[in-house]
Amino acid sequence: MNPHSTPGGTPAALDIQGLRITLPGTARPVLDGVDLTVAAGETVSLVGESGSGKTLTSRSALRLLPAGATTEGTVRVDGTDVLTADADRLRALRTGTVAMVFQDPRAALNPLRRIGDFLTESVRTTSRADTRARAAELLGAVGLDAAVLRKYPGHVSGGMLQRVMIAAALMGDPALLLADEPTTALDVTTQAEVVALIGRLRERFGTALLFVTHDLDLAAAISDRVYVMYAGRIAEHGPAKALFDRPRHPYTAALLASTPRLDTAGERLKAIEGRPPDLRTALTGCAFAARCPIATEVCDERAPRQRPAPGRPDHHAACHHSDRLEGSTADG
Repeated sequence: MNPHSTPGGTPAALDIQGLRITLPGTARPVLDGVDLTVAAGETVSLVGESGSGKTLTSRSALRLLPAGATTEGTVRVDGTDVLTADADRLRALRTGTVAMVFQDPRAALNPLRRIGDFLTESVRTTSRADTRARAAELLGAVGLDAAVLRKYPGHVSGGMLQRVMIAAALMGDPALLLADEPTTALDVTTQAEVVALIGRLRERFGTALLFVTHDLDLAAAISDRVYVMYAGRIAEHGPAKALFDRPRHPYTAALLASTPRLDTAGERLKAIEGRPPDLRTALTGCAFAARCPIATEVCDERAPRQRPAPGRPDHHAACHHSDRLEGSTADG
C-alpha cells in the first residue's frame, strides 16, 4: 500500500508514519512509533485516557511541539512533511491547509478584540469586504447571526464561542481539520449540537477531520475509522463499527466496559485497575501489560506488533493475545 494513502487507497490529507517524540527528562518517547492516516473527506477519531498522547499527536500536524522535543518519522499534511518544512511553507500550511479547534475557546480568543477581528485577521488573500462576507457566511453555517462579528468574546456563551472557533478554522478552506476535544468545556446539550454541526460542515466542505476525544460513544457516532492510543502507542485501529463491536485489544475492551450505559443504570462501572506507565520509566514490553487481565510473560518481555484481524486487513491490534478476546477468532 502507498504510505501516503489510507487503507482504501484514497490519498491521505494527514499521513503520520513512525512518529517518535522524546522530551528532555523522560526515559521513553512520549509518542513511540505512531502510524495514523486520515483520508480526504474522512472522519477519524483518536481516543484514549488523558495523557495517552492524543493531543500531541494531533498538534504534530501543525508542528506545535513542546520546547526541547526531538522527533523521528514523518508527519505529512497534504503531501508536505511539516516536521522538516521551512518557515514559509509551515506558515502557509497553518493558515490554509490545516486548522485546529481547541478544547477551550475562551483561551484562544483575545477578550479585548471583537470576534470579527479574530475571524478575519489571518486571511490576507481577498479584500476586507470579501473577508468579512466570508466570515458572516461561515457564522451562518455554524448557526450564528452576522451580528456576532461586532461582539466581544465575553458577550457570548461558551457554546457560541466554540461555534466561532469552528467558523474560524474553516476561514482558510482547510483540507484537514483537527478537533482537540472541542466539546469538553460544554454542557451535554451543547456538546451534541456542536458534534452534529462539525459532522454537517465536514460533509458540506469535504474537509478531512481528526477528532480527538476520550468519549468512545462520541467516537463511534461520528467516525469512519478509530485509533485507540495508550502510553504513546497505537493499541488498535480500524473501522469504527468493527472496532467497537469486536475489540481486539484488552485496553479497547476495558475502555468500552468502563463507559456508562443507559441499560446498566445502577450497576457499578468497571474500572481499569492500575495506572498508565510513568514517562520516567522505560518500557520493554507491552505498555498495557501491568494492567491487562490476560497478560503473560511474553507481554512483559516483548512489545507486540500490529496484526490484522482474520479476514479484516483494515482492523489491526498490537496485542500478543488478541485471539483470546471474547468474540474474536484465532489469528492462526
